[in-house]
Amino acid sequence: MSARTASRASRPPLRLRGACARFVRARDGATAVEFALVGLPFLALIFAIIELALIFLVSTSLDNATDNAARAIRTGQLQTKGGATATSFKTTICDNLGWLASTCGANLAVDVRTYANFNDISLSDPIVNKTFDAGALTFSPGNPEDIVVVRAYYQWTLFTPLLSGAVEKLSGGKTLLTSTLAFRNEPYS
Repeated sequence: MSARTASRASRPPLRLRGACARFVRARDGATAVEFALVGLPFLALIFAIIELALIFLVSTSLDNATDNAARAIRTGQLQTKGGATATSFKTTICDNLGWLASTCGANLAVDVRTYANFNDISLSDPIVNKTFDAGALTFSPGNPEDIVVVRAYYQWTLFTPLLSGAVEKLSGGKTLLTSTLAFRNEPYS
C-alpha cells in the first residue's frame, strides 16, 4: 500500500467532509442556541430582582405599620384604654399593613420590652437553629416616660431559589423581616 493510498484511507469520505463544512458555516439556528444558553440565567436574574424588590416593599410596609402602631404605646393610648395585649397590638399592625393584611395574622409576631435607660437595651435574636422562637418574645408596653423597644417580625416565604442562599434566615425557604423602634414614652397621665 502506497503512502497516497494510506492518506486517502485515513481521511473521511468526501460526503461527510462536505456535511461537516456546511454545519460549521450554518448560522440558521445560532440565535436559538445563544438564547437557550443565555435565556435561563437571564430569567432567573430577573425573577431574583423582582423578589428582592418585593422584599424591600414588604419591609418598608412593615416599618410604616409598626411605626403607626407603636405611636399608641408612645402616647399611652394603648396602656390607658385597658386590655393592652400582644394580640391587640399585632392586630393594630396588621390593620396598617393594607395589602398584606390577609396573611399578616399567621406571619407576624411582636416583641415589646421596657428598659430603664437606653444603655441597658440588649436585643436577643429569636432565631435558634433556623427556627423562629416565639416563646422568647414578651409584651411590656411600659409606663409614662419608660424606654420601650418595639420589634415586629414578619416571616416571608421566598419563591426564587436563587435568593435562598443570600437572604434565607429560617428553614423552609423563609426569611425574617424585622422592624425595630426604640423610644421614650410620653408623660401621659
